[in-house]
Amino acid sequence: MDLQSRKIEFIQEFLKIQSEEIISRLEKMLKKENKASYEQIFEPMTQDELNKRIDQSESDFQNNRFKSSSELLAKYE
Repeated sequence: MDLQSRKIEFIQEFLKIQSEEIISRLEKMLKKENKASYEQIFEPMTQDELNKRIDQSESDFQNNRFKSSSELLAKYE
């Protein structure tokens, strides 16, 4: 069974639930899993990584390797 079919089947079963307690537990579990997934994807930078990124940005600016905000806006208009 593919993911889309599994989601539909899950939603159908979820809609049959009559217990508020079960729905609350599922909500808590979903929030916990979403938070865990988010934390795995977005790891904070270390101070050293941040400083290197700042140095690179300053170097890029000094060497004219940047686009102005008007150039960026024009690209998406």
